[in-house]
Amino acid sequence: MNTWLNELLQGDENEQVEFKSSFNIETIESLVAFANRRGGVVLIGVTRGKVTGVTLSPESIQQWLNEIKGKTEPPLIPDAEVVGIQGRHVVVLRIAEYPIKPVSVQGRHYLRRNNSNHLLSTSEVVNLHLQSINLSWDCYPDRDHSIDHIALEKVQGAIDRINSKERRIFESPLTFLHKLNLLRDSGEPTYAATLLFSQHPGISTTVELGRFQDPITIKDSDRSQHDLIQQVDILFSFVKKHINKAVVISGQPESTDRWQYPLDAVREIVLNMIVHRDYRSATDSVIKIFDDRIEFFNPGPLPDGLTVEQLLSGRYRSTPRNRAIATFFKELGLIEKYGSGIHRILDLCQTQGLPAPTFENTPQGFLVTLHPTPTGGGLSGGLSGGLSGGLSGSHQLVLEAIQRQPGIQARLIAQGYGLPLDTVDKAVSRLVKEGKIERRGSKKTGGYHEVVNA
Repeated sequence: MNTWLNELLQGDENEQVEFKSSFNIETIESLVAFANRRGGVVLIGVTRGKVTGVTLSPESIQQWLNEIKGKTEPPLIPDAEVVGIQGRHVVVLRIAEYPIKPVSVQGRHYLRRNNSNHLLSTSEVVNLHLQSINLSWDCYPDRDHSIDHIALEKVQGAIDRINSKERRIFESPLTFLHKLNLLRDSGEPTYAATLLFSQHPGISTTVELGRFQDPITIKDSDRSQHDLIQQVDILFSFVKKHINKAVVISGQPESTDRWQYPLDAVREIVLNMIVHRDYRSATDSVIKIFDDRIEFFNPGPLPDGLTVEQLLSGRYRSTPRNRAIATFFKELGLIEKYGSGIHRILDLCQTQGLPAPTFENTPQGFLVTLHPTPTGGGLSGGLSGGLSGGLSGSHQLVLEAIQRQPGIQARLIAQGYGLPLDTVDKAVSRLVKEGKIERRGSKKTGGYHEVVNA
């Protein structure tokens, strides 16, 4: 027996291998699913890795190939080979990845996922086709709008912004749009052009914003329906407004600000939301800010075949859902390199000592959750006092923290303010010696309290 065939029989069905006891319509569906993915092999006469064999006539293989060809569009013709195994016949049908997708069987489109065939929806069929011809939805003409819907002053503003980065663009706004394929020769703007430079707000760009006290109590809310370029600053500013900031005094001539979340990570997530959103979806993007996390939800799951694990490992090829929008944001200098955003977010959170963000892919969309330090940046919400890296200033900070939150433990003070634990311990020892604070309760659950009238 061929080594490769023996390995297939000893393994399980997967993204490129299928076992069939006999030839039927499901065999053709598997071939179509393989052709729409990376190609694959169907072994006929095998059930769960066990060779059962198949009965063949002199015309069987040709009849099967004719049926496959007649029921698929574009017509598929797999390679066919009859192999003798354990005194039985096994037919190997091998199909390569089809270059222009999708392929269908009797009007239905399938895609191989893990060890099963997934029936594609209309939107999935469209996406698969656009990916195969290296285009995206936003590159197509927006026939519901004309050039009159485009704010040319916004286009000029984008040109000025690019020129400020030592570029020299001398074209008029209309010529500039044509040059970047955002305006068709027919005069129709593309979907990207409408989203980037629309005269008026539109529901297709809606982002719901909320600051929550708990899952059902909203303290502040807003809604953005602006063009995509304006949305970058609008969304970022809303988040920045509702997270805490500390002033860090490090002994240098100037103090620095330390935010509850790294601002560059927040901005990177916002940019990813705007660039990778599925603007055809009726679902809105949503940003929810809680005391202990920020949730960024975007309609549109990861591209087919891309998992969260691959995303985090970096072992994937970046395929922007909106290629024209991504290209333009790169021209503006808002994004540096396709596919680098996730690792920047992870690195920024790690550098600030925050837990790693969580990423969740669902059929409806993609959810990113940022977490603060384990205390939630708490101390009664206060990453807002003056901090000191030395004993001379930290003892006052620790005393104020205990006054605000009686019974707090030293480790929570250190975590909440980003101070070394030994610095806090030294400050606590000094305050205890001076009679300003005292420890109450058990070693495990007790904490520090101010000594009144000390």
